[in-house]
Amino acid sequence: MKILFNIFLIFLLLTAFVPPFRRLIFHLLVGRQLVKEQRRQERARQQAQREGSIRVDVNPNANKSRFSGGEYVDYEDVK
Repeated sequence: MKILFNIFLIFLLLTAFVPPFRRLIFHLLVGRQLVKEQRRQERARQQAQREGSIRVDVNPNANKSRFSGGEYVDYEDVK
C-alpha cells in the first residue's frame, strides 16, 4: 500500500511541477480526442458551406419567352 501511495505521490509531483510531463499526460488523455473533434468540426463546417452555397443556372431561353404580361382580372371584395 505504501508503494502505491509513493507512486501516486511521484506522479502527482511530476504532473504539478514538470511541464513536459504535464503536456505528455494531457496529450495522452485529452489531446487525441481534441484533435479528432476539431477535425470533425472542420469537416462539418466545410460541408455546411458546400450545401448552403448558391448556384445560379442560367437559362438561355429565358429572354425568348412569349409571355408579355398578365391580363386584367376584375375582382369583387367579399365581406
